[in-house]
Amino acid sequence: MNYKSEYNSPLGTITLMADDQHLIGLWLDSQVKYNNEEIKQAKLNDGLNVFNETKTWLDQYFNNENPPLEKLNIKTSGTQFQEDVWEILKQIPSGETMSYGGIAKRIADKYHIQSMSAQAVGGAVGRNPISIIIPCHRVMGKSGQLTGYAGGIDKKIALLKHEGVQL
Repeated sequence: MNYKSEYNSPLGTITLMADDQHLIGLWLDSQVKYNNEEIKQAKLNDGLNVFNETKTWLDQYFNNENPPLEKLNIKTSGTQFQEDVWEILKQIPSGETMSYGGIAKRIADKYHIQSMSAQAVGGAVGRNPISIIIPCHRVMGKSGQLTGYAGGIDKKIALLKHEGVQL
């Protein structure tokens, strides 16, 4: 059984989803439409420890305290390629960005291949189930240009500015 809770952030309502022990989803209001059925089926439960921990982490994040990701018990379930991309996202420090091409190069190196498609990386980034915490907003296009963000480009800009990224 999956559970849901809401968090009121400076960016609007954030929907959280968890199983009994792990955070498995975090979506900005503008993203909820992408996971509507899954969210509808989840049972409201604001008392889960994982939700309390996540809300504390988000409070710290929005208060510029730069909380460590290791404080959270998160679980993703994607393809091995997606999981590898999401692992790289977790390593991008707050206040810094990385390009899709940079991630593609790291994936190519990991797989011992000559190159990897930045578009394939973009597809995996776009399927990140735990936005903000797995910081897909820190991924930029070629030469640092802003590119799409499932939560909306305005939210991406707000998150990057919050982290001190000069746009």
